[in-house]
Amino acid sequence: MTDTKFPMPDGFESHFRHSPLTDPWEPLYSRQQGDMFSLGLRVDTPHCNARGLLHGGVISALADNALGLCCVLQMEGVSALTVNLSVDFLAVGQKGQWLEVRAKPSKLGRTLSFSEAHIYADDSIIARASATFRIIGLS
Repeated sequence: MTDTKFPMPDGFESHFRHSPLTDPWEPLYSRQQGDMFSLGLRVDTPHCNARGLLHGGVISALADNALGLCCVLQMEGVSALTVNLSVDFLAVGQKGQWLEVRAKPSKLGRTLSFSEAHIYADDSIIARASATFRIIGLS
């Protein structure tokens, strides 16, 4: 699928952070608006399960990524390790839809931070997530 046929929403750019887990799902896009951090992609075959629907593992991994980044981008010189991730799947995503994880910190702390996200396929909410992160200072 090409982005010229299916444009992404305004404000998104190529995601600045790469990971061996998410590299096969490229291209990924991100956007920061205040304390909200969003990750997005156009759902295609590599993101789908055997039924041809968006895989819950893709939703969970992108939510974990966005939830952690929304915290560390509000702090300086830290990294975050996931302590807990909770995802509620509310509906299904389909090939061709714009998947977007919109994450915001709910409490930032020196040791633990918390964040919440809503996950959309096009303009419909398909999941919600929350997470707790252990904050690690970078040396």
